[in-house]
Amino acid sequence: MLENYLPVLIFIAVGLVFGSFMILMGFILGPRKPDSEKTSPYECGFEAFEDARMKFDVRYYLVAILFIIFDLEIAFLFPWAVVLRDIGYFGFTAMVVFLGILVIGFIYEWKKGALQWE
Repeated sequence: MLENYLPVLIFIAVGLVFGSFMILMGFILGPRKPDSEKTSPYECGFEAFEDARMKFDVRYYLVAILFIIFDLEIAFLFPWAVVLRDIGYFGFTAMVVFLGILVIGFIYEWKKGALQWE
């Protein structure tokens, strides 16, 4: 039975060796000439002003939930619309239940004020 796992173990070992080798080569051969342009903040455009562990407003998480709600809805609506004739009444009912759950999430977002910006 262990002989069935031998190819998997070999694959994992080769992957670890190859990955470690590439990271090591990057550290050895990589340039170490930092200048002011390389060490400047590039994501937000300004210097960090607080600790990375500061508290975030809950609206950031609500917007993320809102994105997931609409993203899931669209991702499932297109395939459902293509095969609607084949899946019949059961498929229609399942999608109505699914959309109902998403509407409940949307109403939750709305009540929490995630759609209003100051």
